[in-house]
Amino acid sequence: MNLIKYDDVTKKNSDVMIEVIIWMFMTLGIGSLSAVIAKKYGVEYIIGMFACFTVIANIIASKIVVFGPFSVPAAVLAYSTTFLLTDFLSELYSEEEALKAVSIGFISNIVLVVFTWVALQWQGASFWQGQSAFESVFGIVPRIVFGSMIAYIVSQNLDVKIFMFLKRKYPKHLWLRNNAGTMISQFVDTLIFITIAFYGTNSLEVLFSLIIGQYIVKWIIALSDTPFLYLIKYIYSKY
Repeated sequence: MNLIKYDDVTKKNSDVMIEVIIWMFMTLGIGSLSAVIAKKYGVEYIIGMFACFTVIANIIASKIVVFGPFSVPAAVLAYSTTFLLTDFLSELYSEEEALKAVSIGFISNIVLVVFTWVALQWQGASFWQGQSAFESVFGIVPRIVFGSMIAYIVSQNLDVKIFMFLKRKYPKHLWLRNNAGTMISQFVDTLIFITIAFYGTNSLEVLFSLIIGQYIVKWIIALSDTPFLYLIKYIYSKY
C-alpha cells in the first residue's frame, strides 16, 4: 500500500514537472514571438512585451510554486524571460533600446504599485464580500516591494552592461554573453531581493537555501533560452 502511494506521488510530481517545462518553453516562446513581430513592425513590440512581463511577474509573485525540488515564486518564468528580451534588444538593436526597456519596465511597476494601493484603499460596495481575498492577493508589503524594485533596477542594468561588454570583447560568442550576463545578473537579483525582503525574519540557513534554490531555477531557465536567441538572430539575418 505504501509503495503504491509512493509511486502515485512520484508520478504526480513527474507530471507537474513536465507541465512546468512546457510552460517554461511556452513563456520563452511568447517572448521570442515579440521579437519576430518587432522585425516587421518595430522594436516597440519587444519593449512592450518586456514591460508586460515585468508587471505580470509582480502580480503573480505572491504565489509560491514548486519547480522540481525547489519552491519559487510563480513569477519566476515571466521575470526570467525579461532577461531574454533585453538580450534580444542588446543583440539585435542597441544598448540604448535595452536600457530604455528597463526604464519603462521600472516605471510600469511603479504605476502598478500606485494603482494597486488605490484599489486596496478604495471602499468596496456594500454587497461586495471579496475584500479579504483581494488584500491577500494584492496586499503590498513595503519591504518586499522595495526589495523587488531595487533588485530589478540593479540586475537588469547589470545584465545589459555585461552583455554589451562581452559582445564587444567576444563578438562571435553569442552563447557566452547570453548566459554569462543573465546568470551573473540573476544571481545579483536573487541575492538583493531575498536579503532585503527576508533578512531578520528567517535564519541565515533559510535565507541561503532560498537564494540557492531560486538561483538554480533561474539558471536552468537562462540555459533554456539560449536556443531562442540563436533562432531569432537567424531570422533577423535571413529575412
